[in-house]
Amino acid sequence: MNNMRNNIIIYCLGLVSLFGLNGCQDFLKESSQDEIIPSTVSDLRSVMYKEAYPYQFTCDNYVPLLTDEMVCNGLNYSSYATVLQNGTPVFTFNPEMFDGIETFPSNENSWKKYYEKIKGCNVIIGQLASVSGSEKEKNALLGQSLCLRGYYYMKLVLLYGQAYTGAGVNPEESLGVPLILAMEVTDQFPARNTLKQVYDQIENDLTRAADLLEANYTSETAFRVGHITAKALLTRFYLYKGDFEKLIQSANTVITEGPALTNLATLGTTYTVFDPSGSQEVLWVYGSTLSRNGTYFTTTYSSATGPIPFTVSNDLVGLYDATNDLRYSTYFYYEKNKATGVMSPIRGNKIGQNVSNYGERGIRMGEVYMNRAEAAARLFKEKGNAEYKTQALSDLNSLRRSRYKTGTYTDINISNPDELISFCMAERQRELCLEEGLRWYDIKRLGLSVSHRYINQEGDASDYVLEAGSKLYALPIPYDAINRNYKLVQNPR
Repeated sequence: MNNMRNNIIIYCLGLVSLFGLNGCQDFLKESSQDEIIPSTVSDLRSVMYKEAYPYQFTCDNYVPLLTDEMVCNGLNYSSYATVLQNGTPVFTFNPEMFDGIETFPSNENSWKKYYEKIKGCNVIIGQLASVSGSEKEKNALLGQSLCLRGYYYMKLVLLYGQAYTGAGVNPEESLGVPLILAMEVTDQFPARNTLKQVYDQIENDLTRAADLLEANYTSETAFRVGHITAKALLTRFYLYKGDFEKLIQSANTVITEGPALTNLATLGTTYTVFDPSGSQEVLWVYGSTLSRNGTYFTTTYSSATGPIPFTVSNDLVGLYDATNDLRYSTYFYYEKNKATGVMSPIRGNKIGQNVSNYGERGIRMGEVYMNRAEAAARLFKEKGNAEYKTQALSDLNSLRRSRYKTGTYTDINISNPDELISFCMAERQRELCLEEGLRWYDIKRLGLSVSHRYINQEGDASDYVLEAGSKLYALPIPYDAINRNYKLVQNPR
């Protein structure tokens, strides 16, 4: 028991020195040794729920500001000055966007917060052999921890690494993020692993998790990860790795064994697509609503005399059939512009405005359908096999049929592979807008440019462009991590 406690303390103190983490204090608080040191599977499960799962975890809310999904309206109401200030470095593609507390809100340090959760996963994995309980119970905890760790590393490498399939990127040389996979900490500072090493580890974690969870654990709530969630996350992973055949294999399992798509026509106005209380397609959900995060997106619009600093772009809203596509009215939160009297989209609304205990993070069936559709379309172009075209069209039509007003949808039928891929990408924007940072990751892997018009507090407008293939595809590592670890190589900028 003392050895277990020492291992946890050494692990936590090591991470504090390497990454500046402070979450380990939860492991070290104790009123009695039995209360802090897990001795049973049940004890360790409680630690997992608190330290490994994200729950109302909020992080990287800045990511939409890097994309073409948001626009800047300047400062039309003085109370929103801090919101405009917080978002300015990211929206203007400032290479020093994460270099200081003046421009980088501390609650948005993705590097620190994801490594804190990885720490929690590693503690669970490292202590399983030392607690009492059945192998089935232990494997259930191991599977959940591996799934979560794979997810966190995927988030980190998609933020701080170049796209795996990007032009000119060699995954065996391009830098990813440091892999920390065990509780034992040496006196060595961790260097960054390569993209390939990180991707290999993510694949290993998620595939092992899927097998362990299928054999040992059934998730009875959307707030826990099960084997279908692990398989669904693999479809996201394989999309960004460019392994479309494995993507389809994983998606086949999810779509066969998982829930059906939610029909927005029958969802009503009480629930939205990421709310498991009414939407059946949610596989895993966590977080807190963006509408309640006032860092970049204000929590209210009622007292403003004009548009708030950052709102949904007209280009994004213009992708929808405003008459029949129900996503136009349900995927965005609208409020009236007091200056013009026009109802305008302010932010995403996939979790609704009345939900206070979770957000729109995680994964749902709509993404899995989109991932398989794109993979099939790209394989159709590569191999010329018409079965892939049939699969892509089937997925697109199934998804879109569930998003339109009853009786208004007509199936699409596209035979040209390039046109089919283009339609997939536009549909992906419609379906997955403002969700999980997916648009930013797509911009990176597709090598797209982004143009922003920024309006400062005085009302002066300036144009900023993120060039195709930009070095900033790999975001700067936050200053505090670089300062604490001399082996961390900063991304070029």
